[in-house]
Amino acid sequence: MSQSNLNLATKTTGPVECLGQKFPSEEARREHFLKLLAQKLKDPEFRKIEGFPIGKDEDILAMSDPPYYTACPNPWLADFVKGYGTPYDPKQPYHREPFAADVSEGKNHPIYNAHSYHTKVPHQAIMRYLLHYTQPGDVVFDDFCGTGMTGVAAQLCGNRAEIQSLGYRIKDDGTILNEEGKAISKLGSRRAILNDLSPAATFIASNYNIAVDPPAFEQQAKRILGEVEAECGWMFETKHTEVDPNNWTTG
Repeated sequence: MSQSNLNLATKTTGPVECLGQKFPSEEARREHFLKLLAQKLKDPEFRKIEGFPIGKDEDILAMSDPPYYTACPNPWLADFVKGYGTPYDPKQPYHREPFAADVSEGKNHPIYNAHSYHTKVPHQAIMRYLLHYTQPGDVVFDDFCGTGMTGVAAQLCGNRAEIQSLGYRIKDDGTILNEEGKAISKLGSRRAILNDLSPAATFIASNYNIAVDPPAFEQQAKRILGEVEAECGWMFETKHTEVDPNNWTTG
């Protein structure tokens, strides 16, 4: 099942906007921020941040897709919060009743099975909480994100089919009704900031959530499978030896 079928982010062609800046393409956006990250990596104070990865600059840059994902502390987190967050306004009341319901989701969804990880939570379970407590466009922060299921859930809060699979109903204006017919939220994706102490976790999370080009992904997947088959296919071959039926010997 491709990410595009699940309404997750897919790479766009043509102009893109990122953190208030416009670029002619995703490649131009990535090149611009990679140059900024390369400059940041030369700052001794930046490298003193606790947990900074042990690795060469070129390796960190090769793994990163800034500003969305960096294989080191992300210097654009404050910009994301400033650009997409909503400042607290005491004049705007916010009230939600505590979420009080049994949540039980299976672990057989294609997204869940794409990559195993300890203590992994199905994204459908997280969606219930996000729909209860947040509205479209809100910023959600997961400080121990694991493989990034909170990010997947945040994106799929804008997917009608996924929300309806939870037993909710969606009105024509995007209002979401729970099983009791009570309005609880609005249809629309949320913005997620994902962080973890494990570099492996954030790398997996980024690949679950960063925009992809499905045809390019399929092409590379087939290439890798072909290389694996060429190298290891012999392990699964069976050699047959012809036996003369008239020349059987018994022990």
